[in-house]
Amino acid sequence: MNDWPERRDDGYGRGSAQARPEGAQRMPHVQRQPQQPQRPPRPPQQPQPGRPGVPPQQNGGYDSGYNTGQVYGTPAGGSPGGPGVPPQRPSGPSGPSGPGHAPDWGRRIKIGSIVLVSALLVTTVGTYFWADSKVRREVDLSKVIERPKEGDCTTYLIVGSDSREGMSDEEKKKLHTGSAEGKRTDSMMILAKCSSGNTMISLPRDSDVEIPSFVGSESGKKFPAQGRRVKLNAAYAEDGPELLVRTVEHNTGLRIDHYAEIGFAGFANIVDALGGVELDIEKGFKDEKSGADFQAGKQTLNGEQSLAFVRTRYAFAESDLQRTKNQQKFLSALASQAATPSTIVNPFALYPMLGAGLDTLIVDKDMGLWDMGQMFFAMKGVNGGDGVSMNMPISGQRGGNLVWDKAKVQQLVKEIQNDEKVTVRSQ
Repeated sequence: MNDWPERRDDGYGRGSAQARPEGAQRMPHVQRQPQQPQRPPRPPQQPQPGRPGVPPQQNGGYDSGYNTGQVYGTPAGGSPGGPGVPPQRPSGPSGPSGPGHAPDWGRRIKIGSIVLVSALLVTTVGTYFWADSKVRREVDLSKVIERPKEGDCTTYLIVGSDSREGMSDEEKKKLHTGSAEGKRTDSMMILAKCSSGNTMISLPRDSDVEIPSFVGSESGKKFPAQGRRVKLNAAYAEDGPELLVRTVEHNTGLRIDHYAEIGFAGFANIVDALGGVELDIEKGFKDEKSGADFQAGKQTLNGEQSLAFVRTRYAFAESDLQRTKNQQKFLSALASQAATPSTIVNPFALYPMLGAGLDTLIVDKDMGLWDMGQMFFAMKGVNGGDGVSMNMPISGQRGGNLVWDKAKVQQLVKEIQNDEKVTVRSQ
């Protein structure tokens, strides 16, 4: 008997030209081997000495760890670095302070402080250069001839002029300045900045002085001395700041290092920019010409009141001498309020103060903002008791002019030139 199955030649099959495809063939059944049960994970073993974090070899061979689901170097259920090492928390986009972690406020505050300080520094430096470019350096002390020797102290001639430059008619009326043309000195004082102590000396405008030989500030022509004796403020009226410096140096023997002048409007604006100046007025007074009307006691003066306070002279028996004392008192109080860290390093306070007075502030060509700052701090020192505030010593009068005490003036100048403690006092 033939065991082979009978072949059916129905026209379909391998090699047939018929269109019917070949039917699926039955594959012999292959029996699968029973799946071996997965071995439980081996307990973590201690790393070999000297090789922390490296898993031991099993049976002398290499164990990839795939059969236990572990990654090489990280035992199943363990942590990188081997047993005993706490698992590392995933870091967020910014490191340890990512999601789920408390913000690092110390770091944030530090960065914020750096940004704030940098911004203030840039603003302050910018304000400094802006202000320095606005200062009117119009006085040329190199035109002053026959100057005294230099001393050990730095000296400033500070002048308050009655210039109405830039003031409207309404402002002139409000400040009681009048409408006189040109400008004259309304106050003059010498400030000596010394290591032994600062000294502020008021020069009454009615002081009797001699006009020396000088070179015209505009013409360049030399004018010889004629022995003319005039009031001190006449020197300024005749040929401006240069002749005033020359006259002060000639009559005192003291060299002036820097010159600073401010007009009515700038003075009042600076006071208002500071929010007023607190002053203790010992005795009340009233003056229609200056607009002064003050009660005794502590009070805060605005720009208009401050200008009236420093200009009043007819309300006092001592006239100009009392006025100079009031001027010193006020300027020292002004400096004490202006020359503070809260003003100097704060551009939001420094900018308005400088902007308020720069338009009418006139200084010598060698005077910078640093020198002006030193001047303010020296005035502040006088007000704080670190120095002397006085009028130029007076010995009498000549034709209505105040005559200086020559002996006291010479001693005073000598002490300042040698940076000695000033012992001279005026009446």
